[in-house]
Amino acid sequence: MKPSASVIDPAPGAVPLKAGHYRWVICSLLFFATTINYIDRQVLGILAPLLQTEIGWNEIQYGYIVTAFQAAYALGLIVVGRLIDRFGTKIGYSVSIVLWSIAAMAHAVTRSALGFGAARFALGLGESANFPAAIKAIAEWFPKRERALATGIFNSGANIGAVVAPAAVPFITVTYGWQAAFIATGLLGFVWLIAWLLVYDRPETHGKLTAQELALIQSDQPDPPSGKIPWGSLLSYRQTWAFVAAKFLTDPIWWFYLYWLPKFLNQRFGLDLAHLGLPLIIIYTMTSVGSIGGGWISGVLIRKGWSVDRARKTVMLASALLIIPIVVASTVTQWWAVALIALATAAHQAWSANLFTTVSDMFPRKAVGSVIGLGGMAGSIGGMLIAAAIGFILELTGSYLFVFMFAGSAYILALAIFALLVPRIDTVELV
Repeated sequence: MKPSASVIDPAPGAVPLKAGHYRWVICSLLFFATTINYIDRQVLGILAPLLQTEIGWNEIQYGYIVTAFQAAYALGLIVVGRLIDRFGTKIGYSVSIVLWSIAAMAHAVTRSALGFGAARFALGLGESANFPAAIKAIAEWFPKRERALATGIFNSGANIGAVVAPAAVPFITVTYGWQAAFIATGLLGFVWLIAWLLVYDRPETHGKLTAQELALIQSDQPDPPSGKIPWGSLLSYRQTWAFVAAKFLTDPIWWFYLYWLPKFLNQRFGLDLAHLGLPLIIIYTMTSVGSIGGGWISGVLIRKGWSVDRARKTVMLASALLIIPIVVASTVTQWWAVALIALATAAHQAWSANLFTTVSDMFPRKAVGSVIGLGGMAGSIGGMLIAAAIGFILELTGSYLFVFMFAGSAYILALAIFALLVPRIDTVELV
């Protein structure tokens, strides 16, 4: 009897036709961690109109509260990527989710703007490990041609979290109070931790991985041998600066959506806590389509023979162009505004899935966490700047026009800088 494709010994360098799917179990864990990550950080944005009345902060103080999270996130990313590269993904993720879950629940005992700022600072420190750890796990568990799709899938957890939060938080708040919303969402991290400790390990030592799937995971050219990579030496590469610049310019836009979108819908269209759910669910459902679709499209293009460079940059360009119409979002009717924001947030996630993947395209696995950390730090610094700026702009003008104008133009500028610094995406030879 002819043996099945899954047991045929492949020729040297060939990839088995049926290699197993355990790597997608790992991807699902990363997806759920990112979902919880964004549920925890989204609760404040949803409750902001209520808490602004109950606690008594103004727009500038709210900007400072958001800035506290961004500052801690940036501070954490200075070292967290390096620590994950040193101690490994399993330990790094475990420690971070415990820290951020405790910080999320700590919001329930605060009664002042200063207290919320302190809780947000602690949350930012804990959550800073999520993306460096997840991208490193993808680099360890997936060949290059699958990484953008896998990244898009786990990154869509950010969108699902942003859908779950507006669906669940108002109900919990109305039924049990706003303190219960912070406690209930914070507890989710400990549930995930149990599954993570039971399931995750490196593919080379994982007991449930078939030899065929391990061959698929390792089917790319092996990373060049290297010892310890000095953290500062990564800053000597144009590829690092390309990623850093793109994150600095575009991450603040996503932070704006998370923290100010409920306030924008409340101020511009009078939507209260009971009526914010549907518009936010529509917007963040579309972001899942963009995240998974953006990663899937670049993977399809690569399988059709496109170079990694052409596939990634084509999807990033298309994403940047789709975001431009958001510049008029503050001047149109409610559902047109929702449609434009949904399109822009979906395109942002398609952009993000491919931008993240360029790091593992260009750098060996040993350096991925560190480079992601540097880029995330830059994005957080940009988020700090825009959070403070938005607070002052809204306090002085009451208009979101200038904010949406920046959101519509930042991606084209970021792609131009990325392409200038990296004319061709290829593997960096670290020295």
